[in-house]
Amino acid sequence: MAGHSKWANIQHRKGRQDAKRGKLWTKIIREITVAAREGGPDPEANPRLRLAWDKATAANMPKDNIQRAIQRGSGGADGDSFEEVRYEGYGPGGAAILIDCMTDNRTRTVAEVRHALNKNGGNLGQDGSVTFQFKHCGQFLFAPGTSEEQVMEVALEAGAEDVVTDEDGMIEVICEPSDYAGLKAAFEAAGLEPEVQDIVMKPLNETELTGEDAERTQKLIDMLESLDDVQQVYTTAVFDESIQAS
Repeated sequence: MAGHSKWANIQHRKGRQDAKRGKLWTKIIREITVAAREGGPDPEANPRLRLAWDKATAANMPKDNIQRAIQRGSGGADGDSFEEVRYEGYGPGGAAILIDCMTDNRTRTVAEVRHALNKNGGNLGQDGSVTFQFKHCGQFLFAPGTSEEQVMEVALEAGAEDVVTDEDGMIEVICEPSDYAGLKAAFEAAGLEPEVQDIVMKPLNETELTGEDAERTQKLIDMLESLDDVQQVYTTAVFDESIQAS
């Protein structure tokens, strides 16, 4: 599609998320607490906690805050009040949306999610209505100009499932979630720094949006991500340059 760039979409999305750092610590603390509750307080033996710790460090969260969240989770206090829930739906223009939440009140959370969807021309679907359009995997994205040969060599030796370079020059490495930590360590050892790295729900196909559908979908994603109970929003939507610049 004219004006569509996957790399520009990634940068646009990352920029909007960085602008919401006021809520980021709260979301990370919930993730740390639940991860410690479920897998124990040692990040070396708990991959989910290790990932949450890394996110906290990247967000400049003080170590004391991280340790307190781990203690709450492993002690079974505040951590026990949160449960994980996923909502599925569609935005305007037909883009699939997954909304991962941590909540102590499902009734409140589903009402807020439904309100955001309805207000912006989307709708809440039933369980399983869009999950099949996403793949649970580890994902590393390297900026254009990174050595494709070096990334591929390190990735394949460390157990990556796939390495793809798109027309922008962005390099994407995909792996099983269980292989994420090993790949991350291998890239660090090789001096390769991804622009984005996480365990995600990767869309298997893209829904290219322009005009009003694109604007309304972006507003919907922003509104969902602003909700306290929402941890992550995944979507098949990609936007043209007019939306990326807004």
